[in-house]
Amino acid sequence: MANVLQLFDSFNQGGTEWQTAQLTRMLKESGKHRLFIATLNDEGPLRAQVEQLGFYDIPSFPLQNFYNVNAMKQLSRLASLMRKNKIDLVHAHDFYTNIFGTAAAKLAGVRARITSRRETEGIRSPAKRWLERRAYNAASAVVANAEAIRRQLIAEGLAPEKVVTIHNGLNVAHVTPRDGAQRAELLQSFNLPNSRRFVTIVANMRHVMKDQATFLRAAQLTRESVPDSSFILAGEGEQMPSLRQLAADLGLGENAFFIGRCNRVADLLAISDVCVLSSKGVEGFSNSILEYMAAGRPVVATDIGGAREAVVDNETGYVVKPEDFQTMASRLISLLSEPDRAWAMGTQGRKRVLEQFSCEAQLGRVEQLYERLLSRK
Repeated sequence: MANVLQLFDSFNQGGTEWQTAQLTRMLKESGKHRLFIATLNDEGPLRAQVEQLGFYDIPSFPLQNFYNVNAMKQLSRLASLMRKNKIDLVHAHDFYTNIFGTAAAKLAGVRARITSRRETEGIRSPAKRWLERRAYNAASAVVANAEAIRRQLIAEGLAPEKVVTIHNGLNVAHVTPRDGAQRAELLQSFNLPNSRRFVTIVANMRHVMKDQATFLRAAQLTRESVPDSSFILAGEGEQMPSLRQLAADLGLGENAFFIGRCNRVADLLAISDVCVLSSKGVEGFSNSILEYMAAGRPVVATDIGGAREAVVDNETGYVVKPEDFQTMASRLISLLSEPDRAWAMGTQGRKRVLEQFSCEAQLGRVEQLYERLLSRK
């Protein structure tokens, strides 16, 4: 039985952190490997879920940057932890853990090192991109969570045999509403009005690349054609004040509902008629798209990262060009105007998730990769 270390960046409730926690749970339940975890930041709401797996005293290696005495101290500590626990494989999941984890694994003599890439376009500085490339070069394998990302990594010079596509997996129970939940009750719990049809976007508001501005411009046009439509924006971040102002400027003040971070995704999607991803960059394989589809909702998504690998255009939803709010609006109007077609698309989307993007499929591909790397001399 090999000793495997999962390296978290933090326990915040972002897409990468959620996927890391989910994979950790599945690996623990599988029992094929002896599992260890460590983190750069030990705070965040997902920590409670990880502790439920039996990980209580979680080693933490806080970093401010890569270029000071503290970074060298933490690197030495992590390498010592790996040696002490005789770690055979390290799996890092994002930019910072890629660099820090790979360097510590090399120092500790760990024989299998996995890094990850979860976005198509970098927003990194040249110096950070240089560091990231060094981590990829030192890795045994690089996991891309979409085929589009794998192609980009190969175009950047990585050997094709080194880059492995493993799509995100989704536990469908995460988006299944609780038994007996009624629409009126759910609407009241979110402080939302009755007699509306809701178009929903779930995305953080920390970066303009999520481009909720395009969503709001499409919402304005949609409401002109579908008067009973309203729009829900779930997420939090520093962009929220400017997005609220844009909604007001577009005349959406009473029809755009900013509900903040949502811990009840299943309930939110249960009251939604159509769901949207509006990103214009830095998107890999969207967890939100999988959640929308698993909840049986038709999707309108921008053509970024692995969107086309999840959404089958004109079958489970629509794919539109980034920032093209006119086309986005026309697709939303079509779905709201043809509820039977929208329902059929949502049904096909849920079936697609169950068949191709389940947790079980993800776990199988990860464990196959582990066995391949660990079997090397």
